[in-house]
Amino acid sequence: LDLRQAHTLGLSQAHDLALRRSHDHSLGLGHSHEHELALGQSHGLALAPHPHELDLSDNHGLHGHELTIAENHELAMDHNPDLGVSSGQELVISSEQPPSVVTSQALVTPIRQSRALVADPSHELTVGQEFPDVKSCRRALRDAAIALHFEIQTVKSDKTRFTAKCASEGCPWRIHAAKLPGVPTFTIRTIHAQHTCEGITHLGHQQASVGWVASSMEDRLRENPSYKPKDILEDIHRLHGITLTYKQAWRGKERIMAAVRGSFEEGYRLLPQYCEQIKRTNPGSIASVYGIGPDNCFQRLFISFYASIYGFVNACRPLLGLDRTVLKSKYLGTLLFATGFDGDGALFPLAFGVVDEENEESWMWFLSELHNLLEMNTENMPRLTILSDRQKGIVDGVEANFPTAFHGFCMRHLSESFRKEFNNPMLVNLLWEAAYALTVIEFEAKILEIEEISQDAAYWIRRVPPRLWATAYFEGTRFGHLTANIVESLNTWMLEASGLPIVQMMESIRRQLMTWFNERRETSMQWNSILVPSAERRVADAIDQARNYQVLRANEAEFEVISHEGTNIVDIRNRCCLCRGWQLYGLPCSHAVAALISCRQNVNRFTESCFTVTNYRKTYSQTIHPVPDKTLWKELSENAQNGGDKVDIVIAPPKSLRPPGRPRKKRVRAEDRDRVKRVVHCSRCNQTGHFRTTCTTPI
Repeated sequence: LDLRQAHTLGLSQAHDLALRRSHDHSLGLGHSHEHELALGQSHGLALAPHPHELDLSDNHGLHGHELTIAENHELAMDHNPDLGVSSGQELVISSEQPPSVVTSQALVTPIRQSRALVADPSHELTVGQEFPDVKSCRRALRDAAIALHFEIQTVKSDKTRFTAKCASEGCPWRIHAAKLPGVPTFTIRTIHAQHTCEGITHLGHQQASVGWVASSMEDRLRENPSYKPKDILEDIHRLHGITLTYKQAWRGKERIMAAVRGSFEEGYRLLPQYCEQIKRTNPGSIASVYGIGPDNCFQRLFISFYASIYGFVNACRPLLGLDRTVLKSKYLGTLLFATGFDGDGALFPLAFGVVDEENEESWMWFLSELHNLLEMNTENMPRLTILSDRQKGIVDGVEANFPTAFHGFCMRHLSESFRKEFNNPMLVNLLWEAAYALTVIEFEAKILEIEEISQDAAYWIRRVPPRLWATAYFEGTRFGHLTANIVESLNTWMLEASGLPIVQMMESIRRQLMTWFNERRETSMQWNSILVPSAERRVADAIDQARNYQVLRANEAEFEVISHEGTNIVDIRNRCCLCRGWQLYGLPCSHAVAALISCRQNVNRFTESCFTVTNYRKTYSQTIHPVPDKTLWKELSENAQNGGDKVDIVIAPPKSLRPPGRPRKKRVRAEDRDRVKRVVHCSRCNQTGHFRTTCTTPI
């Protein structure tokens, strides 16, 4: 065997022996010193710039004993090679100069952004290059420094000259730009020497400021306002190799969004003008803003469009739902809703209120404004059914402003409180079944089932008066609506709007309402039936069930209907049935349908008027008109006043900023605020108020 074959054979035998002794494919080399060469999937083998020095990097994987060689990715073989790799994946090392193998644990290479040697044409700086002003010159130098991976240090900067140098110690690179007399532009006068530095020894960049983040991501943010800060971080790292903090990305996004949509402070300042524009473009609408204190800080805003008022008063069901959502903007605030339901069961927003703080006083004010709105637009105040949660401010506000209204609790809020107290899905399901029960007998049967499982749960339910939430006991007409979860129904667009400045938020709501009114108006024009689609389906199902019923007539209005469920009495003159389905839903139940068909009456004539297509079209007959751009408000207001009193009210932002950090996922309900906390005991000192792990009492 020649020398190469001998070394190959010897190394192969040594490698085979090492493989038999170890699972990590280590290679033992030398006599007195052991150098292990780890050939795993988590490490790659790279040839360092110096001869006979290998570096294991954690950033490259070696699969199948693959040898990665830096620089040229190949090893030139001379007549006396130091290191070679054969086709059979055998490592050949000469005996003259044994290589030094260094693991990644022993050699830590500093993180470095290698300075680019060739400049991008768009970032190239040349002597004689001109800029409109010093700011443009600084921006161009900043972009070039980021593109070429070096940092600059400003030596001199004023209105007539700008001088900067490389921030690396000992690097002679320097640039000087100045403004010549009589010329408005800045010109690069000199660029001294070349860079001798090797780049930046950290992941960030001194010139990667918030302004640079904003300018580099401006186009993408304008196209996609929901572009997240974490996506900005990933894209900047991918495009420029720079690692920024989350706060830098967030502040950069906020700077661009403030330029696109306006600042939060500007939104409050423009509120008086915005209210005037709503009343001008949508006559009959109500828009009012209130300030407080010597600074006239924002306190409340109330807006209701005339199209919504007309549709609710003349064609909607006499049913209102109250709800709220916390604003996700810079300042604290809460958006309050009053929403009706059209004939087809869809939400019909009536009024919106924004308050600086949600409390009993703010709900009393909102419901007072709502009462005045309805009182001004109706000759006789309709007897409403109002659905809300059990918050004390809402309960007191409804009693004070709508004393004749039927007030019911939202079952979603009630069931959440019940589930929080008794985490049992079976009990929660029985609670919902009890709420949907049409008769008192059915309701009491469900409560007894709950009592058999948990007496505490039954006691908890009986503490809440059933006339406020149970269908069997409720005196008003809920039309089958047990919940008032308006926010969840509007979740797709309301959450995004709640994070905008207040004027932009209200404009987003107005645009959504304007689109809804138009789409539903056009859709209803294609209906050829007498009833809306949802009512048509419900009546059709009742007709199918009524075919199997036996009907006995007592007189011209009273009927006895016999079915497999039992016997029910129907009175078509008073539109009522013993099962209470007709009274509760406003549509004839299956027993009533059987009675009407037996006397050859038209079933559609015995439905509530709000379910007819004619009334549905009336609901959306009015139009919510667009509001001009804010740049035209001042001019339009001056033309409209014609020398009258000028609106010069300025609303300042609220005093309370939204605190940093993630907000509470669930608000503290009124019934939970006075709850007695559980008393804890220490098993070490037998005292109360702390645990054993935090006990500091000497023993």
